[in-house]
Amino acid sequence: MKVVILAGGLGTRISEESHLKPKPMIEVGGRPIMWHIMKYYSEYGFHDFVICLGYKQYVVKEFFADYFLHTSDVTFDLAHNKMEVHNNYSEPWKVTLVDTGLNTMTGGRVKRIQPYIGDEPFMLTYGDGVSTVDLDKLVKFHQSHGKIATITTVNIGQMKGVLDIAPDNTILSFREKQDDDGALINGGFMMLNPQIFGYLENDATVFEKEPMQRLAAEGELKSFYHSGFWQCMDTQREMNKLETLWQSGNAPWKIWKD
Repeated sequence: MKVVILAGGLGTRISEESHLKPKPMIEVGGRPIMWHIMKYYSEYGFHDFVICLGYKQYVVKEFFADYFLHTSDVTFDLAHNKMEVHNNYSEPWKVTLVDTGLNTMTGGRVKRIQPYIGDEPFMLTYGDGVSTVDLDKLVKFHQSHGKIATITTVNIGQMKGVLDIAPDNTILSFREKQDDDGALINGGFMMLNPQIFGYLENDATVFEKEPMQRLAAEGELKSFYHSGFWQCMDTQREMNKLETLWQSGNAPWKIWKD
């Protein structure tokens, strides 16, 4: 089964880093956040990736074109214009990099990779979020209900204390935040049947708007709730949080062995 990764956005909320590279290529622990996502999927046996590119797509293409340079020892024989790669271990990945347009919306990007998917179910996620979602259970859940789409939902948590206020503005109660106070959101890590392409019209289609709304209205959208670790990387603060977790040696999403 193929895994599609959305990696074409501008990343404007983390422009301190994204003015140099696409957000999925911003590094955590010296490797692009997208590499961490791919390693996670790979541990569950998903090795075939289709990556939707847009903004500064050449950075992603060059990374994979020179992958051995990132992961192996090399000898450059300048006198004879030769390069020898030593200990050339690499992941068992097949990576298809697709130019889906600079200003294309998320739904349009997915629509553009349809020729590389065919008539098969596929996984879809964002190129800036890591998690500990059980992908085996996600697949089984999706296959069990037979609907077009399953999205992993996560609780983003309440940021502040909670107030109960009467109509006359009297505060009736005050308590500190609890884990179940926050709203459920789309956490990525989706599984889709190929019928999804019929809900995607053109480059202007935002996947999270009209297609999702139609799916929900038609009863074709299911939630796979994940109560464990989930973290996106929209801001510098979130990037630093992920980096701190990685450097601690206890990054929850690192389920592979070095």
